Amino acid sequence: MEKNFRCKSGEIDLIARDGKYLVFVEVKYRSSGGNGVAAAAVDIHKQKRISRAASFFLIRYGYQEPPCRFDVVAIDGQQIQWIRNAFDYCK
Repeated sequence: MEKNFRCKSGEIDLIARDGKYLVFVEVKYRSSGGNGVAAAAVDIHKQKRISRAASFFLIRYGYQEPPCRFDVVAIDGQQIQWIRNAFDYCK
């Protein structure tokens, strides 16, 4: 539906539909393990920023509490991991 959605609260890399779910996707890439694994970069602070941006998106486009999901796509070199429902809504 949308990519690189930005607002004052934060950014969401991808917004998509998966059946009845509105999915907010954070994509993280690490070329090597020197800075840790990609999925670990989506800490509680990043989750809160994504959640606030998702709330803004829902309000802006008039969604009335659709079922939502937060996914993380973690890319470590050539390894890709798609973590569905990676975290819950954080206020």
